[in-house]
Amino acid sequence: MPVIGVINQKGGVGKTTTAINLSAALACRHNVLLIDLDPQANATSGLGLLPSSSVYDVLSGRSAARHAVMRARQQNLSVLPASAELAGAAIELDASEEDVRLLAKALTGVRPRYEFIVVDAPPSFGALTLNALAAADQLILPVQCEYYALEGIAGMMDTIDRVRSALNPSLNVLGLLLTMADQRTNLSRQVEDNVRAHFGELVFEVVVPRSVRLAEAPSHGMPIFEYAPGSAGAVAYEALAREVVQRVSEA
Repeated sequence: MPVIGVINQKGGVGKTTTAINLSAALACRHNVLLIDLDPQANATSGLGLLPSSSVYDVLSGRSAARHAVMRARQQNLSVLPASAELAGAAIELDASEEDVRLLAKALTGVRPRYEFIVVDAPPSFGALTLNALAAADQLILPVQCEYYALEGIAGMMDTIDRVRSALNPSLNVLGLLLTMADQRTNLSRQVEDNVRAHFGELVFEVVVPRSVRLAEAPSHGMPIFEYAPGSAGAVAYEALAREVVQRVSEA
């Protein structure tokens, strides 16, 4: 029952899209919990959910995680949703070891219920992201196929190394996921070549394409498999789920 954090300090790289659609793809064969730890609550709204309680209530001690979890429309997929209140937690929490372990402690009672737990972390480095890193066993780093991609990865790897040494020694990077690729452009191909040259087998084989369908699906409150099941984006995230299962089993 691994906890997989989907993390990048840079916004707009397909992080939430990956968290939603990886969770939905895994839920076709496994029991999955998606945790929305981003105050923007895009993973929550992207699945069409309107929560009465949220992960903020869990972190603040007002609710147990099992009481805040909601069922998504898809079978085998549950969500620990976010709300606007979560922005308050980002301010209230500090970087003390007690505060950054709140999520890990809250998950103790629900982890046995799920085969995979996926955490959508905020696109910033603060107490909420530290909670995701402290709770996670494995990390997926979405990397947009753009010019500054390698710089962003280097910074994130440094952050992960520091967290591993100070907070969570068992934390590992499951893989780097190339996103928003347009194979018609030289830039996308060059970025892919550079990332693979630097990180080798750590990079997932699948590359997620730039896709109008992937961009549209959250506005309908659906994962890509429900909104456009035959699309290139759906095919990519199905392939990612297979790679994730294989890598987790080998880890």
